[in-house]
Amino acid sequence: MKPVIFLNSHPIQYFAPLYQYIASETDIDLEVVYCSDESLKGKMDKGFGTNVQWDIPLIEGYKSTFIKNRSYKPSIHSGFWGLFNPGIIRYLYRKPKSILIVHGWAHATHIMAIIAGKLAGHTVCIRAETPQNQELMKNAAVTFLKHLYLRFIFLFADKFLYVGKQNKLFYQALGKSEDNLIFTPYSVDNARFRSIFKNTNKFEAREKAGLPLQANIILYSGKYIAKKRPLDILKAFARVSNPDAMLVMVGDGELRPEMEAFISQHNLADKVILTGFINQSLIPLYYAAADIFVMCSGLGETWGLSVNEAMNFGLPVIVSDTCGSSYDLVKNGVNGMIFETGNTEQLQTALETFIDKNESEKADISKRSLQIVDQYSYVQIVEGLKQIQVNV
Repeated sequence: MKPVIFLNSHPIQYFAPLYQYIASETDIDLEVVYCSDESLKGKMDKGFGTNVQWDIPLIEGYKSTFIKNRSYKPSIHSGFWGLFNPGIIRYLYRKPKSILIVHGWAHATHIMAIIAGKLAGHTVCIRAETPQNQELMKNAAVTFLKHLYLRFIFLFADKFLYVGKQNKLFYQALGKSEDNLIFTPYSVDNARFRSIFKNTNKFEAREKAGLPLQANIILYSGKYIAKKRPLDILKAFARVSNPDAMLVMVGDGELRPEMEAFISQHNLADKVILTGFINQSLIPLYYAAADIFVMCSGLGETWGLSVNEAMNFGLPVIVSDTCGSSYDLVKNGVNGMIFETGNTEQLQTALETFIDKNESEKADISKRSLQIVDQYSYVQIVEGLKQIQVNV
């Protein structure tokens, strides 16, 4: 069996549990290569507007290697040349023939790895999250040139690992056949979240999080930035008629002053809670405490892993039609609702529909959410990796 190498820009809180799972639960010889360690240092997160240092282990439980970043402006936030790790070429030529999985093409090192990996005899796989629906929303001329460039880069790849339906359509639009496509869904640590869900009483969670015990809690979780459209949920919530409804917005960011002004103008101070940044270890409390989850993001929300997290707590999920995950995880009227991005009237209707569900309906929704998200787990990713092994 060929070893597997993942190339990531930096340690990511959503990916680390996957690597730990592969290392501990499978016989796959795994190594993860990183181009930067800045996520380990507690630097300023531009989206949250505060210093962020994740409180879950990011490089424990699996083998990892850091390649020196020799960029003139080293940062994952400095564009294409922010990661320039020429050492990746030497690394790949020294490794035995492996399955190399490169996450995306956003930085110079990604391109070097894809080309060098192919020339060095590795089985090169590209895993990215670009959804076709969002490609169609972008400038046509720019997108045409980008796709020409990608068609060339894709010549050096053997397989394309798609994370969901829209991502698969993106690869197909660039000429990739079914034989070249492997399903490796975008997933979170389902087992961890499911265990917390099963062992956490909703009212205990609310008490620990400092939330009202009897309210109908609508949960938003994400940065307060334009891409996430947090003002949309505020505008929709301001018109919700249910007197027991409360909106809890987990996160922080540059739009906070505008959001606070809206809350003040509409006398929502006793109905809306802006939590500030909440770290990974405490996030599950808010899912356990909630009744409904909302993601109202626009262009740039290529998936939205918070939806996966919420579904592991059996929550109904109300998601905008721009989010990549809405096409995979949300079944209208079954475990949630998809609404037109920016249409706050539709969002209001969805909120009121699910707030008014009775206990029997809520139990059925919970069951369906859990069933759907079970198909987007680490198990399916490992099955995809094994499928590549068979074909090489």
